[in-house]
Amino acid sequence: MNAKEAQKMVKACLSKKRYTHTMNVRDAAVHLAEKYGADPDKAELAALLHDAVKERSREELLQILQNNAIMAQNAEKSPPPVWHGICAAILAQTEWGVTDPEIVSAIRCHTTGKAGMSKLDKIIYLSDMISAERDYPEVYELRRLAEEDLDKAVCTAVEKNIGWMRECGKSIDPLSLEALEDLKRGMQTREDTHE
Repeated sequence: MNAKEAQKMVKACLSKKRYTHTMNVRDAAVHLAEKYGADPDKAELAALLHDAVKERSREELLQILQNNAIMAQNAEKSPPPVWHGICAAILAQTEWGVTDPEIVSAIRCHTTGKAGMSKLDKIIYLSDMISAERDYPEVYELRRLAEEDLDKAVCTAVEKNIGWMRECGKSIDPLSLEALEDLKRGMQTREDTHE
């Protein structure tokens, strides 16, 4: 599947609002990929597919997870709001012909992050949070950071996301906590080597 085919597919299966968000994420992802030396074509495809199954029912997502138990490993530990990323990653491989593991990973962890995120993982995660239609108070700081330092921006984004989940009393995916720990370690190591 190429970007043109992906765009056509998501336009057909998403609401207008979700499709607008998807196109904004694509624009942000391509921009950040070009800025930070990642592959803009991979960023475009991952961004186009990241929310492809977001509007499917919980039952449909559960069915995808059950049908692909090996690929869905540990998904049962994740709260239902993150299932759409896992399911989109599964369908990317099983139905949409996406064979690049980097793209699949970026789709899979775009809501949670994970330890050892690749540059593309970080770009898709961050692009989802700073897309043009977003207008929550912290988005302006995240957009500014995104232009200055990818790692710092992603670390701040994951931290804010965990904070919001705690405030709302929602369950936090263990992957998000691992991602934050890993990102903080990476930032500390970077600071130590620059002293």
